[in-house]
Amino acid sequence: MNLNTIQQEVIGISAEVASFIQYECENFDLSHIEEKGKFNNLVSYVDKEAEKKIVKVLQKLIPEAGFITEEGTVEQSKSHDYNWIIDPLDGTTNFMHGLPVYAISIGLVKNNKPILGVVYEVTRKECFHAIENEAAYCNDKVIRVSTAKGLNESLLATGFPYYQFEKLDAYLNIIRTFLDKTHGIRRLGSAAIDLAYVACGRLDGFFEYNLNPWDVAAGTFIVQQAGGIVTDFKGGDNFLFGGELCCATNHIHTEMLKVIQDRW
Repeated sequence: MNLNTIQQEVIGISAEVASFIQYECENFDLSHIEEKGKFNNLVSYVDKEAEKKIVKVLQKLIPEAGFITEEGTVEQSKSHDYNWIIDPLDGTTNFMHGLPVYAISIGLVKNNKPILGVVYEVTRKECFHAIENEAAYCNDKVIRVSTAKGLNESLLATGFPYYQFEKLDAYLNIIRTFLDKTHGIRRLGSAAIDLAYVACGRLDGFFEYNLNPWDVAAGTFIVQQAGGIVTDFKGGDNFLFGGELCCATNHIHTEMLKVIQDRW
C-alpha cells in the first residue's frame, strides 16, 4: 500500500467536497436542519451528500476497508483491518449559521492505529495532512506544534457538550482554572480544526469530552506527527474511541493533564 498516493487522493476528494460545501453554504437556510439523537446535535443534507461523495472515492482506494462515519450513509464496521473514519462536515452548527469555521476530517486506521489523517478547513482552503512515519503538513508546508513552554504562555481551545451535563460542573471548574493560568480559551466549534491548529502552533493545547472518533481520528494523528502529545483524561491512549482527550506540546500537556485530573 502506497500511503503517499492514497494521501494525495484523499486530499483531492477533500478539496472537491469542500467546493461543494462552500457552494451550498451560499444558498443554505435553516429550514434544511434536522436533529439527530440528542437536542442540538444537528445535521443537514449537505453533511449527508458530502459523506456520500467522500465514501464513493474511498471505497475504490482501499476496497477491503471498512467505514466509521458520522452520518452513517454507508455500512458501519470496526472489524476490518483498515477503517476509514470520516466526518464530512465538522462544525455543522457553524456552517448552518454562516460562521466560517468548519472542516472535512478523514482518518485511516490500521487495526485501530491511525496511519493517515487529512483535515481540510473549507473556507480557508487549508489542508492539514500527515501519514505514518512522515512529518505533518499544511498545504504541503511542514508544520510543528508551538514552542510555548508552559500554561502561562499558552492559548487553549475546548468545546462544550451536547449531553452528559452531569459532568458540566467539573468541566467548568477545569475551564475556570485554565482561564486563570493561560492567555485564554477559544471555542471554535470544530474539534478537527482545534486539533489542526494545535498541530501548526496557532493553539498550544486542546481538551474536550463527549467526542466521537470521527471528530478526532484525523486531527489527533496530525498533532502527533507534528510533535504533540495526545492522551485521554487519565493520561492513557484511549482517546480515539474513549470520548475525551487532552493534547498539547510536551511541557504544556503535563500541566494541562494535572489540572484536568485534579478536577475531573
